Amino acid sequence: MSDAKFNKLLDYESLKKQFGDDEDQSPSSPTTNASVLAFDPEESLFENNHKEDKKPGLTGSRLRSYAFAVLTRKEYSKAELIEKLALYADQRNEVLELVDELSKENYQSDQRVAEIMLSSQKRKGKGPNQIKMKLKNKKIDSALIAEELKETDWVQQAYELKVKKYGTEVSKEPKIKAKQIRFLMYRGFEMDAIIKAITRKPNDFE
Repeated sequence: MSDAKFNKLLDYESLKKQFGDDEDQSPSSPTTNASVLAFDPEESLFENNHKEDKKPGLTGSRLRSYAFAVLTRKEYSKAELIEKLALYADQRNEVLELVDELSKENYQSDQRVAEIMLSSQKRKGKGPNQIKMKLKNKKIDSALIAEELKETDWVQQAYELKVKKYGTEVSKEPKIKAKQIRFLMYRGFEMDAIIKAITRKPNDFE
């Protein structure tokens, strides 16, 4: 089947409705000591909790403690951490300086976030295009895991996903093949890997 016949299949919204999707949840990582674990700015820093529209205006050590508390709960990309802290900080410039410092000290790491996302997305059966898109949404350069992406056997990944949903039979029916292609394309796999996956027989080895 030629590539031209699949152009009409590239309707992302219809694919999304058909196959659905789930959001990535990055696991938390211990990044600081126990002294900040009890610090909860969203509970303890508000003397007037009823004033929801007023920022706590964190600065100095209190802003730094909040940053450690945030990173203890979850790994954040640099861009995400900036926006998170900016919600509670008095000055955005102080947030930028603090996040730069935390990145240099490896308390915050886009590399770690990218590796965690790659691992979790692969477990969910997502292909390289889907992973790159999610990294882009977090403003993380996919080049950070370029080697890992290159070394992954995406044909095998796509094949295992195809078998899980459609079985090992290699269908010759155009409609069934098209359905399998749409499914794997939505999951983020590239066409070359998809064609190899849906035509692979159980006893095929590369």
